Amino acid sequence: MLLEPIKWKANKIIFIDQTKLPSRLKYVRCMDIDTLCEAIKNLRLRGAPLIGVSVALGYALSAINSRSRTMAGLKKVLASSAIKLKATRPTAVNLFWAMKRMEDVFSRLSVDMSLQEIKRLLLKEALSILKEDQDMCRAIGRNGARLIKDKDIVLTHCNAGMLATAGHGTALSIFYEAKKKGKKFKVYADETRPLMQGSRLTMWELMKNGIDAILICDDMAASTIINKGVTKIIVGADRIARNGDAANKIGTYGLAVLAKYHNIPFYIAAPSSTIDHNIKTGKDIPIEERKREELIYVGAKQTAPIKAKVYNPAFDVTPARLITAIITESGVYDIKGFRRI
Repeated sequence: MLLEPIKWKANKIIFIDQTKLPSRLKYVRCMDIDTLCEAIKNLRLRGAPLIGVSVALGYALSAINSRSRTMAGLKKVLASSAIKLKATRPTAVNLFWAMKRMEDVFSRLSVDMSLQEIKRLLLKEALSILKEDQDMCRAIGRNGARLIKDKDIVLTHCNAGMLATAGHGTALSIFYEAKKKGKKFKVYADETRPLMQGSRLTMWELMKNGIDAILICDDMAASTIINKGVTKIIVGADRIARNGDAANKIGTYGLAVLAKYHNIPFYIAAPSSTIDHNIKTGKDIPIEERKREELIYVGAKQTAPIKAKVYNPAFDVTPARLITAIITESGVYDIKGFRRI
């Protein structure tokens, strides 16, 4: 099953509203930047690579929607849109990588060009980012699939699949490619509380694609590793520092500690655009804290006292020393100095 989590059609961004899954597959037609920003903030659109694609398309959408008749007017519109898009999610570096690409293209465009031509070139760049993401997913899948052996039992966390990218995913693309090669393996998927991306999205996606998948709650990871014979852990990432420290969905760090204790490999699968060369270590990665209601309620049901104090970080940072290797579109790299293996 090849999903299209996001696409461009008739000057609109069309995307899957991931908050409706798994009970309903709903597509949203987005015609303005404010709708897109709301969707990213509220996780209708999520996943670091997909957020990057989304903001690139959003920047192009702002240009196309602009009624400005001068270069100065268009510049003002795009500057305002960029501020809004950059404010949506602070941790995923793909957002800022994609925005920089779009802004660089705009800054290079000749003032002698027509506004229509400028808009066309901005859309062309955004669609290139989308296509590159699809190609990246396939490459990560091919590179990572060689790490999957027959009878492997793999644990994953959050959702790093088709729903987190414009293509086949990062961590989950490895499973799809391994299945294509005829390998027999099982995948255990954490629920990934509090927003349940593992149960709502990863399980839905893996089942749709015929992967032998079993759902567990986050508390069961240690027990599953020891009692079910987990052989490796593969997850995605939202930002990787120069030294290899990696930020991913909250709970990832705990899995890395478990992997170290049980002497099983712990892999990060992410595009090279997720590596932030401006950040030396994980200590410099901004960690988003989300609203308290996400812990007070599960859906519409209250599960904690209304006035309970809450700590709700969306991500944690796994130190490089706990990561076996990083799987990118260009290869698999040992975390020690990013040596290709």
